Amino acid sequence: MNTDIRAPRFGAAVTTVVLAAVLITESLWLLAAQTLVFAVGAALGVRHSPYGLLFRFLLRPRLGPPKEFEDAAPLRFAQGVGLVFALVGLVGYGVGPSWLGTAATACALAAAFLNSAFGYCLGCEMYLLLRRAAG
Repeated sequence: MNTDIRAPRFGAAVTTVVLAAVLITESLWLLAAQTLVFAVGAALGVRHSPYGLLFRFLLRPRLGPPKEFEDAAPLRFAQGVGLVFALVGLVGYGVGPSWLGTAATACALAAAFLNSAFGYCLGCEMYLLLRRAAG
């Protein structure tokens, strides 16, 4: 299934803000909420994630029809990668060491920022590289 290219960029922008707030506050609960968003996106797809639903029902009707689409599989993989980093961040902030939480959250933030600002999805690129390597 194809996804409106603007939806994942919107989700990445919201994720960027949330993860920046996590780095500033070191909030375990805020990171847990973002982890849940990643988990839903990985399991059900970006369209059904909380940020995807916000985009679909609040923003997309005001933007007009999409001009570009992208395959949903790389996006789901990218959400899974974000989930792994968020889980590592939860471990770091929850049981220590706290630098692990900061480092994992910063990595996820960097990837989200690249997608929101430049449309470059690191997780999607990883997916494509793995697919090519697998043949």
